[in-house]
Formats: sequence, C-alpha cells, structure tokens
Amino acid sequence: MTDLVSHTFRKEEKLCSQKLMGDLFLTGNSFLSYPLRVVWKIYDQLPSNSPAQSGFSVPKKNFKRAVDRNTLKRRIRESFRQHKTVLYEQLAQSDKRLVLMLVYIAKEELPYVKIEPSVVKAIKKIMGQLTDSSPDKE
Repeated sequence: MTDLVSHTFRKEEKLCSQKLMGDLFLTGNSFLSYPLRVVWKIYDQLPSNSPAQSGFSVPKKNFKRAVDRNTLKRRIRESFRQHKTVLYEQLAQSDKRLVLMLVYIAKEELPYVKIEPSVVKAIKKIMGQLTDSSPDKE
C-alpha cells in the first residue's frame, strides 16, 4: 500500500480551490446516495499529487448550530477516509484525477452507522461510472 492510499486524510486531499468547486458544481455529475448528494468530476490533472480531492458540506439552512454541522462533516469524512482506498487504486490505474463533494441533505442528524453505507455506496457508484466512461474519454 502506497502512502497516497493510506487511511489518512491529508491536506492535499482536501478540496480547497474555489475555482475547482465552482467548476464542479457547474459541470460535474451528481447523484443521490441518501443522506448524501454526491457531486463529482474527472480531471486529467489536479494542482496536487493526490488522486482525488474531496470536500464535505452540511447546509447551515438545515443545521443552525455549527456543532451539529461539524459533527456530521466529521462522520462523513471519517467514513470516506476509511473506504477511499479502492477508489484511489482505481484512479491510479486509470491515471485520472477526481474532484468530489459530499453534501449532507437529510433534515435530521443521523448516526455514523447510517451515513457509512451511503458513503460506501457512493464510492462504488463512482467506481462503476469510471469504468463505464474510461474507453469513451480516450
């Protein structure tokens, strides 16, 4: 296992670029994996060495208290961190880069055991769409 595919979440894996985020929401693909809305886009190159950059969002409209938003983001981030390995390996094989945003859309605060399966499902769906679209792009 390489250091890029370890079970950590480094700074270069975080989606910080406003330009990338804007482009992602304007032209990216999206789907629902309740309680998450997943927005993603494939790039040939990213500013960082990481195979993917991810962001996590919980709307202030649904959760007024920052403590609640941070708790939910922590749960989503932790689940992604633990299950990203297979996605990163597939991205490395196909020599593509991924930008990904996970947006929490449920109105109530769900426990980690309810969030984790939706993150796993989202990763699997992205991997399936990567394999479907690989021959088309090249």
